[in-house]
Amino acid sequence: MFPVRTAERRRWALAAGAALTATALLSACNGAGSSASASHDAINYALPANFTPNWILPIGTPAHLNTNNVSIAASLWEPLIAYDGSTGSMGWNKSASIATGADFATDGKSVTITLGNRHWSDGKPITSRDVQFWFNLIKANKAQWAGYSEGKAPDNWTSFKVTDDQHFTLTFDRAYNSQWMLANQLSLITPLPQHLWDKESAAAAVSGADTTPAGAQKVWTYLNTAAKSIAKYATDPLWKTVSGPYTVKSFSTAGKVVLAANATYDGGEKAHIKTVNLLPFTTTDAEENALRSGQVDYGYINSTDLDQKASFTGQGYTVKPWTGWAVTYMPLNFNNPTMGPVFKQLYARQAVQESIDQASLVKVIYNGTAVPGYGPIPTAQASAFVSQAQKDNPYPFSTSNARALLTSHGWTDQGGTMVCTQPGTGAAQCGEGVAKGTKFAMRVLSQSGSTVTDNLMSAIQSSLGKSGIDFSIKTAPVNSVLSQTPQCTSDQSICNWQLSYFGTAGSWYFPAFPTGDSLFQSKGGSNFGSYSNPDVDTLINQTTTSSSTDAVQQYSEALAKDLPVVWLPEPDYQISVIRNGLGGFAQDSLADFHPAQWQWTGK
Repeated sequence: MFPVRTAERRRWALAAGAALTATALLSACNGAGSSASASHDAINYALPANFTPNWILPIGTPAHLNTNNVSIAASLWEPLIAYDGSTGSMGWNKSASIATGADFATDGKSVTITLGNRHWSDGKPITSRDVQFWFNLIKANKAQWAGYSEGKAPDNWTSFKVTDDQHFTLTFDRAYNSQWMLANQLSLITPLPQHLWDKESAAAAVSGADTTPAGAQKVWTYLNTAAKSIAKYATDPLWKTVSGPYTVKSFSTAGKVVLAANATYDGGEKAHIKTVNLLPFTTTDAEENALRSGQVDYGYINSTDLDQKASFTGQGYTVKPWTGWAVTYMPLNFNNPTMGPVFKQLYARQAVQESIDQASLVKVIYNGTAVPGYGPIPTAQASAFVSQAQKDNPYPFSTSNARALLTSHGWTDQGGTMVCTQPGTGAAQCGEGVAKGTKFAMRVLSQSGSTVTDNLMSAIQSSLGKSGIDFSIKTAPVNSVLSQTPQCTSDQSICNWQLSYFGTAGSWYFPAFPTGDSLFQSKGGSNFGSYSNPDVDTLINQTTTSSSTDAVQQYSEALAKDLPVVWLPEPDYQISVIRNGLGGFAQDSLADFHPAQWQWTGK
């Protein structure tokens, strides 16, 4: 990963140019390949292996949820409400926000937003109309927005009323938990330059096209089509006018991005470092080699290399774990025509879950830099959201129990793989839709470029095999994994995927309030496996309206038991290796990076 981020997170395929070595990329960036930090005017930041930035539009679509896309876009176009952990604790970072105030009505049914006295980089003021432009685009194109979950934003926003250039009011369809609304809904909004982007084509004049659904759909198509031309990001006038602390200097299809400080920025997070070089790597080994040669200022190492920590501290680096507010899992495609009927049987999902020895994976694969994952709430950091059922692990590791579950439901071991020999819906039969002769043979499309991930998949393959479950592995860059495992129906050719894994650094990074509306609610925008449970839908809705943590804990317990996905250990986002003297920031547990906060404080 989306990783993947919050309601707008992760998936993708590297262009041919990504085969460049790390040294070549750095040399192209620094001229002679020496550390850019030498002048203190620049920094080299290593992107996670195969997490290639590929989207600039600050509106995520399901195929462009890469966390890095979100971080880059937020550096160019600041969000209305920057709600994150970038300052060391989870909360509203007003310095990086367009809004300065959010006043909720006493009945919880509306909020009035106050904007700061801010300007676009072309000198035009940022106004309520720019926020309304975003609102209109999302309202008319919600099904194509990765942040959409039926019944949530924008469905629950019944009106947008502009009071003046710096004030507007959003009215809700009911009373909501203000913490959830601020952290998970209002934080999705990004004011957009209406005076430049509100048109139906590059040749068209700017108009009020967004004010009608038909016009807003045409504007959406225009912007999304332009955003597919990665090679033009640095030259297309569309992307030149920004509100954030940085502008794009260059953006290659191979994933190398260079950001330049925005000289006209008038917000609270002015850039301290003039040039930020975001460097892609095809493998973690290549990135570590770049660290060892001193060509990366802010990078990472594999958890398996922690025994080499002294070699990095001896070179003038600090080694520091970056803990994420996330869960890690493998989505199951409930609509796959072959295995979907099997995945819909709870006993079958239990057998898979009980075949995975998370304690051993944490110890052996992650070298202790992960925590077991038994449900939908992050557990690497303490919170009041986790149920006791999730903490206790309802399905402990036991391949013998997994085998017993399958054989008691009509499966027989044939040559080491379980086969359905008793089809039907009876208590001792395979279950609805599972045909006689069906093999319990699953295949996963897994993220490439990570030795840790390769070892993880091999270990899972081995333990599943002991339960009679065949598990084959195919690898691809994370962008490709995400694009090849979409939501689908069983009659679509794109529905041939069965499981996917994109969680080397965590599969899903939550906003501050860890609800599952995008992930596990029926028709949720990032519910990749099409999981659906009406009772869970009800619980998710309750988490957004109740001010008590009871609703979140009930949701935690329900999904720990119902297994919408295969839960896996949640690793630290990364083991960061940071050059001494680089400071001024906290590592955001939402997995976003904030280059405006970075500064050279001395060596």
